[in-house]
Amino acid sequence: MKQYVKFVLALLTSLFVSGAMAADSPSDAIDMVEKGLAYIKKNSVEALVKEINNKNPEFIKGDVYLYVRALDGTTLAHPVNPKLVGKNMLVLPDADGKMFRKEIVEGAKTKGKGWVDYRYNNPVTKELENKSTYYVRNGDVILEAGIYKGK
Repeated sequence: MKQYVKFVLALLTSLFVSGAMAADSPSDAIDMVEKGLAYIKKNSVEALVKEINNKNPEFIKGDVYLYVRALDGTTLAHPVNPKLVGKNMLVLPDADGKMFRKEIVEGAKTKGKGWVDYRYNNPVTKELENKSTYYVRNGDVILEAGIYKGK
């Protein structure tokens, strides 16, 4: 019986640890945006946009991915949904009516960087989930990466 209890405890611990490691964390989004900023510094915004739109795996880590938006709200690069490229969807709210894209653009213009919470379809789970996006303004563009937080 003692060994069974130890086994169950070990199993539960490993499930908890692996589950915690699998979850996205704010640092995942921050790291992705920082990677994009470093790429721009070494290359250019245009080069980063091209790499993201070509689905360079450097800028996609599970359901965390880097995308680029112009200051007017137009999506310039998106590795998961290419249909969004070239579109300005500032007036489209999330599932709860929040104008999150407008909040990101306004925050980038006034604060330079920050976080915005909203609800969005997770491309991995295909379900509507809570999401937090980290954004940083770099000149005339905004680099963004979000983390999904589940339902």
